[in-house]
Parts: sequence; structure tokens; C-alpha cells
Amino acid sequence: MTPIEEYYNKFNEDKRLLSRHGQVEYTVTMHYIHEVLESIKAERGIEASDISLIDIGAGTGRYSVALSSEGYDVTAVELVKYNLGILKKKGSSVKAYQGNAMKLKRFEDESFDVALLMGPMYHLISEEDKLKALLEAKRVVKKGGFIFVAYCMNEYSILSYGFREGHIKELLESGRIDEDFRVRPKEDELYDYVRLEEIDALNKKTDLTRIKIFSPEGPTDHMRNVINAMDDECFELFIKYQLSVCERSELLGAGSHVVDLLKK
Repeated sequence: MTPIEEYYNKFNEDKRLLSRHGQVEYTVTMHYIHEVLESIKAERGIEASDISLIDIGAGTGRYSVALSSEGYDVTAVELVKYNLGILKKKGSSVKAYQGNAMKLKRFEDESFDVALLMGPMYHLISEEDKLKALLEAKRVVKKGGFIFVAYCMNEYSILSYGFREGHIKELLESGRIDEDFRVRPKEDELYDYVRLEEIDALNKKTDLTRIKIFSPEGPTDHMRNVINAMDDECFELFIKYQLSVCERSELLGAGSHVVDLLKK
């Protein structure tokens, strides 16, 4: 069993996305996914069932199952058998397969209208592997199609694990971060964290066009106790607030994730 399989056999992704902080991330991300899907329907004059999506690194199917229930033609690919088993037990119409984001040989060129690459970039350490995954997503998406790509952000790791949890000195001494406070994971580590300029560099090598980039949860992960203590009305206002500011460039880097919306 690989380290990533061992990790996800213990990690409950559904529970995370159903938590208060997870709900912010999920709601904002789905807002943008729906925005793209509605634009495709309006432009082509088609129904949901005519639009095909591939969820690469689908986890337990939080996004793919929900979109399938809305009538979209959804295919899911997931590396971890445990996650795939949970997805399949949900009884949806999602076509689910085990597979690697860097090798989507099962699928022909230009097979899908939209690709979700919402998890693999967290765990692909080298730029070479990230590029392989991004190019595979590009290959299987139709010309004019869209790709959503999620990344873990460097500054969130530094602020939370480094300073808030008190590991900053040992991280510097061990070389796991450099003098510019850039995370430098070893090949056997589970997560990589990036900065916006690294995302831009990847996009340049793929010749994909950015439509927009947004932070789905913004400061949410830094203030979980505050979020959890909010009454329902205040929490709804916070989600409304995050939707209104999630594209602001000055706020992108400090959240735990960004999602890059690209067009082929």
C-alpha cells in the first residue's frame, strides 16, 4: 500500500467537506462549476445530460455524485481504492474507475466538456508530475472545454503549521522550507504547497488560458473556531462574503487552496 493510500484510508474527506469550513469551500467551488455549466448550456442550447464531466482524483465523490444527481454525464477517476469503494456505494450514476491523474489512457482525446482536477495537484510533488496531470486533463477535454485545477497554497502551510502550530524553527533547520519560506517537500512526502507564480509557470507550459482564479475558502481555515461558533444566519452571511471576495488578488495566497479555472 502506498503512503497516499494509507493516508486516505484514515482520512474522511466527506466529513471535511461537510464541516463548516468545508461547506464554504464546497459552496464557493460549486458556484463556479455551475457558472461554467450554465454557460455551456446557454451557448449550445443543450441540456445537462448532454454535458460530460470527468472528475480526476474524485475522492469519495463529493463533487461528482452531486453533479450526477443534477443530470450531468459524470465520469470519476480515483487512485485510492478505499475512496473509490465509498464513491461506488453511494449508488449514483457516476461511472467510476481506478486510475492515475498522470495516465488517463482509458479515455480518448477530447472526450469531455469539463474536467475537475481538484485533488491530484496537492500530492504531486515535482513540477514534472504536475505538468503531466495538467496535460492529461487538457488532452481529454474538448477544444473550448474547461478545467478546474485546485492547489494547496504555500503561505497557508507556513502560517498554520509553521507559526501557529510552532514548527517554523524545525522546518527551517531541516530544510523542509527555505530561507524564502518556500515549502520544499521531499519526494516521499504527501503534500506540496505552491505560490501563484508557480501555477502561472505551469499554465504557460500547457498553453491553457486562465478564465479566473479564486480562493474557495479564503480565511476560513484560519478561523475555524469562529466559523463553528457562528449562528446559521451569520454563517450564511460569511459564505456570501466569501463569494464576493474570493477572486480578489490580494487575498488569494493566504487561503489553504486556490482553484484555477482554465480553458482549452
